[in-house]
Amino acid sequence: MLDSCKFKSTCSLPFTYSKRINTIGTSNADLPLVDPGMYQLDITLRRGQNLAARDRGGTSDPYVKFKIGGKEVFRSKIIHKNLNPVWEEKACIFVDQTREPLYIKVFDYDFGLQDDFMGSAFLDLTLLELKRPTDVTLTLKDPHHPDHDLGTILLSVILTPKEGEQRDLELSENEVLGSYFSVKSFWWRTYRTPAFPALGFFRAELQNPCCQNAQFQTQSLRLSDLHRKSHLWRGIVSITLIEGRDLKAMDSNGLSDPYVKFRLGHQKYKSKIMPKTLNPQWREQFDFHLYEEQGGIIDITAWDKDAGKRDDFIGRCQIDLSALSREQTHKLELQLEEGEGHLVLLVTLTASATVSISDLSVNSLEDQKEREAILKRYSPMRMFHNVKDVGFLQVKVIRAEGLMAADVTGKSDPFCVVELNNDRLLTHTVYKNLNPEWNKVFTFNIKDIHSVLEVTVYDEDRDRSADFLGKVAIPLLTIQNGEQKAYVLKNKQLTGPTKGVIYLEIDVIFNAVKASIRTLIPKEQKYIEEENRLSKQLLLRNFIRMKRCVMVLVNAAYYINSCFDWDSPPRSLAAFVLFLFVVWNFELYMIPLVLLLLLTWNYFLIRSGKDTRQRDTVVEDMLEDEEEEDDKDDKDSEKKGFINKIYAIQEVCVSVQNILDEVASFGERIKNTFNWTVPFLSWLAIAALCVFTVILYFIPLRYIVLVWGINKFTKKLRSPYAIDNNELLDFLSRVPSDVQVVQYQELKQDPSHSPCKRKKNNLG
Repeated sequence: MLDSCKFKSTCSLPFTYSKRINTIGTSNADLPLVDPGMYQLDITLRRGQNLAARDRGGTSDPYVKFKIGGKEVFRSKIIHKNLNPVWEEKACIFVDQTREPLYIKVFDYDFGLQDDFMGSAFLDLTLLELKRPTDVTLTLKDPHHPDHDLGTILLSVILTPKEGEQRDLELSENEVLGSYFSVKSFWWRTYRTPAFPALGFFRAELQNPCCQNAQFQTQSLRLSDLHRKSHLWRGIVSITLIEGRDLKAMDSNGLSDPYVKFRLGHQKYKSKIMPKTLNPQWREQFDFHLYEEQGGIIDITAWDKDAGKRDDFIGRCQIDLSALSREQTHKLELQLEEGEGHLVLLVTLTASATVSISDLSVNSLEDQKEREAILKRYSPMRMFHNVKDVGFLQVKVIRAEGLMAADVTGKSDPFCVVELNNDRLLTHTVYKNLNPEWNKVFTFNIKDIHSVLEVTVYDEDRDRSADFLGKVAIPLLTIQNGEQKAYVLKNKQLTGPTKGVIYLEIDVIFNAVKASIRTLIPKEQKYIEEENRLSKQLLLRNFIRMKRCVMVLVNAAYYINSCFDWDSPPRSLAAFVLFLFVVWNFELYMIPLVLLLLLTWNYFLIRSGKDTRQRDTVVEDMLEDEEEEDDKDDKDSEKKGFINKIYAIQEVCVSVQNILDEVASFGERIKNTFNWTVPFLSWLAIAALCVFTVILYFIPLRYIVLVWGINKFTKKLRSPYAIDNNELLDFLSRVPSDVQVVQYQELKQDPSHSPCKRKKNNLG
């Protein structure tokens, strides 16, 4: 019936607001009863006045919900500790009739508890004059206490009929490469944000985010030119969070534990927490997609982390991207509003990356000239040109077969989501079909060759959330170029098969030198990540993984001790002779040399067929158990139990769970480096160890330490805003853990497998 898209206050709408009125004149109720098919309701949530106090301090943390027909179509941001909040947020809502009123509800946000009701009001859409901006003041009331004064909400609204555009949208459903409703449902269910779908999920030629300028261009929604590719975003915004200065003390010790949140449209990032400081040094970088030609507004909020209770608000600021020149780095010192202190940032706007979508009949690599240009761009001769541009990825999403029937009719309405890090693109929806053919080509710019391509199939539901049908995860380094393969769809945990296969043809072109350099740089953060939650199975799995890593060290210690105890005289004698030889002749270069020999030994073992690596069935079994628990949690997610109130205990348990995961992953990544799990990384390790061995052999240690110390002491002077990183940890972060190895394994199609035994997974 409806759909919505959330605007930020910087989106320019094609009208100015008229003077404030209290009575509405000629309304659409006076017009002939001719329904144009769909209306566009543009709303600006201005501010609230004299709202009710719901907190002990005599204030509230208000936010606003808009509902039509019982469905939530918009939710505002939270204004902390303010009874006269100013939102200035815009929303674009599409309705197919005006008889349903707009229901406005105001709540006080309570972290970890049920939010307090602050009042509600109705806006009768039939009283609005079409195509005329109107300022509206609504008095908030409580139905149970109608005499209470709960304040007012100020809105600016304009109602526009969309007759022509609606007919165009219905001309050819198969040509519309982005199902408006399915994207909304997908975004709503996946990320629990009742706003317009993520900008990165736009399909085909929809270039303008969130109904930019409040106009739907028919040629933007339909494939008007089948032989033309469209770029889905116009540029990249790189933000480096340097430091904070003189932040407000929020804790009783006169300090704070600050962190920063960034938001541009649907894209959100969160910095790390800096404990006990008012002058934090972050040195973190985040990349946003820029969709609007004129720029946009980045909202920045600073918070103080408080374990076991709601985080304290320190202050906010904004960056107007339209005021910044492109291809240039800007240093900004921003004063925090509603608080104290400054934030120091570096902001760079660059041109659009190579991200596009086209029909199967037209793709870059089949055009000889375009293919030669791509190969030249990533040739060894250009290894130091634009190091961030590592490679080019082309994904042909051809078809799927034997999908799960998600609808009561025994059919599904499948569409496909293709993801590479923070780049997300969608196919069109094929209605009432279990063997859909999409025949679409997606191209991506590769910034990290160790990224994982994720392809997920969903069933579109117009009236509710999209249903999960299956998923595959493919590391870029495992792709065989130009080969059309049938990938068995997996469950949400990527541990076992679900019903159906998907046919993909993938090509990867990259520069090995650039890829190696980028391996030693911190990984790109994902702005869409599931929040960590407490899970008994996950906690047990991480404990067992860490125990296995510790047992390797314990067994090594037992082995060495057995040599001292002469349990096996020949072995002890050989160890004693080796000990005397090594200690007498020890040089520092022997440390990387031993590691190099170990890598080489394992390589020849694998090449000779004597692979000592075993399939990790223990991890697979634990992942299967965790999947069953997740399904159970999904069913019980609406039930509020006592455990949800004990937030502090849960947070501590989640922290322990994550620490166990990090420690276990660290040990597993070291093991998998020497096991040649990812040959590219093992070869890179061999090259690095060879260099270290030669350096330590020919150069005295004092000179090496001297160069290292000079570099460390002068790094801040040479590059004041450089992001601190550890190259070894960055390298290990690219090596998959045992859990990831299981998730990335390609399943073989089993004809005897009965998919009907698998229960249908709904997206959480």
